Amino acid sequence: MKLLISLALLIYTILLFLVSWLTSRKANNDTFFIGNRKSPWFVVAYGMVGATLSGVTFMSVPGDVANTQFTYFGLVIGYAFGYLVVAFLLLPLYYKLNLISIYQFLGTRFGTAGQKTGSLLFIISRLTASALKMYLTIFVLQIFLFDSWGIPIWATASLMILTIFLYTFKGGVKTVIWTDLLQTTFFLVALGATIYIIFKDINLSFGEISTSLQASGHTKMFATDWKARNFFLKHILGGMFITMTMTGLDQDMMQKNLSCKNLKDAQRNMMSFTGILVIVKALFLLLGGLLLVYAQQKGIDLTGMKSDQIYPVIALNHLGIVAAACFVIGLVASGYSSADGTLTSLTTTFCFDILNMNKWTTSEKQRIVIRRAMHILMSLLFLGVILIFTNYHNDAMIRILLIVAGYTYGPLLGLFAFGIFTKREIKAGWLIPVLAVLVPVLVFFLSKYSVELFGGYKFGFELLIVNGGLVFLGLWIVSVLQGRDSQL
Repeated sequence: MKLLISLALLIYTILLFLVSWLTSRKANNDTFFIGNRKSPWFVVAYGMVGATLSGVTFMSVPGDVANTQFTYFGLVIGYAFGYLVVAFLLLPLYYKLNLISIYQFLGTRFGTAGQKTGSLLFIISRLTASALKMYLTIFVLQIFLFDSWGIPIWATASLMILTIFLYTFKGGVKTVIWTDLLQTTFFLVALGATIYIIFKDINLSFGEISTSLQASGHTKMFATDWKARNFFLKHILGGMFITMTMTGLDQDMMQKNLSCKNLKDAQRNMMSFTGILVIVKALFLLLGGLLLVYAQQKGIDLTGMKSDQIYPVIALNHLGIVAAACFVIGLVASGYSSADGTLTSLTTTFCFDILNMNKWTTSEKQRIVIRRAMHILMSLLFLGVILIFTNYHNDAMIRILLIVAGYTYGPLLGLFAFGIFTKREIKAGWLIPVLAVLVPVLVFFLSKYSVELFGGYKFGFELLIVNGGLVFLGLWIVSVLQGRDSQL
């Protein structure tokens, strides 16, 4: 079985390089950064589904049904509202300013300090979160496949990052958009095939499955305890703001939108993508329910098993070779589709926001050399973070890193909101990075002691809103005080 799965991975990798070769011919910097603004919107929409759903989502969303039932769907509803804001508020702004890096907007509003603060927040959060997601994909493959061959995990990680680096090296975002098309297809085929195999194996109707889930207490969709982390309004608001920040204020996701021919196409892309994503998320929840019914019917003991282990354990050990192969290919596809866009967007952000390459008077060839050097640097950084995870892998560290990555989007929300909805200036630019550091630290302690401070209240995803709101308030206070100083 392992040999067949390895063959499937090899064929999959060859297909990626074929797409890369087709899309990177005659590529230049415009190709790498914005796909020459010729990307078909429907291809971008379809491919973004795979880029949004990482390997973590692939494993954790189905497994989490065991703990939180179907309450995750409240977040999905929030996502849909958030994508509307991205499509009709943020995209028009980005296209109007003809941006390549979206943090150039912060430069126009707040100067160099604002632009570099925003880009560094993105680099830290994206590099950390994406490397962690890729590591978890590598970790599963290592246990299932490469350990038995005596291949160390550092070699597996290096090979996979080298693969991503090579197929994105020339074509950049143009290649990523088309490889995402391929990867999303593999991803969805894996999802659909697993659902079909389980349905066929358990031989129950949809109604019988619903009855079984209801009997075991796994059908709740909306939590009504307002103090709980998964209270449905928290989920909806949290999902909305997560989308607005982690998509609308994220260079990786927006770079693909900005590669469309025009604003109207980019908005079509976002609306189509939203509809597809809601359906796919619902299918993942359905898969989670099916896994629980399957485990119950086959006598598989899930006691003590972590939620994100349920899908891989059942797929790899109980559903047969087809399901195992589908799981592995789907996992790799979701991991690659997240990591390749990350490398491209990190390179873009570093070139335009840190190095200000767009202001150089050098030739196109010299800029290509610099861009390629930065792509190598970002790949090495990405690999370095993954290798750190391999040496210090524990659940506590993973939770901390995810929290840190999530908190860095709060200041981005506050900065963009202040820049878009006010015309106030920030003259002391050095205060922007200070606020971007101090506010997340304050919010962390508010969250840690929220039960004591707020009568049993537990923060959930709405913590992002609090983070952004406090940054907005801090910027407002600074601008007011500066205004008073200038009048003295």
